[in-house]
Amino acid sequence: MDVQRLELLRELAERHSITEVARATHRTPSAVSQQLKVLEREAGLPLTERSGRGLVLTDAGRALARSATDVAVALARARAVWDEFRNDATGEVSLVTFPTAGEMLLPGAVKAIAAVPGLVVNCTDKDPELSDFPALTAEYDIVLAYSLRGQLPWGGRGLTVVPLMTEPLDVGVPADHRLASRSWITPADVIGETWIGAPTGYPFERILHQIEQKAGSQITVAQQFADLRVIEAFVVAGLGIALVPRYTWGGDQPGRLVLKPLRGVDAERQIVALMRPDRAERLAVRTVLEVLRTEAARVQAQHALIP
Repeated sequence: MDVQRLELLRELAERHSITEVARATHRTPSAVSQQLKVLEREAGLPLTERSGRGLVLTDAGRALARSATDVAVALARARAVWDEFRNDATGEVSLVTFPTAGEMLLPGAVKAIAAVPGLVVNCTDKDPELSDFPALTAEYDIVLAYSLRGQLPWGGRGLTVVPLMTEPLDVGVPADHRLASRSWITPADVIGETWIGAPTGYPFERILHQIEQKAGSQITVAQQFADLRVIEAFVVAGLGIALVPRYTWGGDQPGRLVLKPLRGVDAERQIVALMRPDRAERLAVRTVLEVLRTEAARVQAQHALIP
């Protein structure tokens, strides 16, 4: 079977649309369909079937698509071994991150990568809902994502997941707030407080539900924002309190916004790198990952020194 046709089948399994496969592979939809028909003849079994106005994979098609992933990983691993023999980590690596991780990790990482001859990392940012992070691996070599403890939103997707760091989520309060002098805060301490929250469906919402359960009292969320800096501004203005990531909060409100550790609930997020398994084999990608790990460790060590 032709490797390129197998790759088209794999793309269809992940993108669920001939049009999207054509866009991603720089072909016309008719060319993609023709190649899949050839692959079907080679396989000797139906690989796709009509569903409404589109195509879906048959059981045989899904099985062959999984095999196509194995083939892609094996080829990428072979290229990586050869690159290691040549000590050649050159190439372009595309990376997408959610905004606060980009602010925290990428300036130092990109500066370090600039010292590696021939290695270029092209970065951008997006702020998707948690369930949308895995889909980005079809477009980017590395996707920086996060989830809360106990969540596995990308389980069963066949992705390579590399942990980078764990970031505590503190409670941000105005400097003159009644809780500002506490060493830490418990769910019982915030009964009756107004919260500035994230949009419905964002992971932080789950922690607010945990606080409600522990406190035995319903939380009032006055406003919801995806942008952490807007949330911080509302807290400083005295309009509510909020969950704020310890390492990635703005820090530009000295004396006006203070963070207090939250005890009694699992208030932390795991920051990870998501990749297709074949892309994770590339030496250039692994080099960028190692730089990201080093930068994440530096950030955590830096905050450990802050009293």
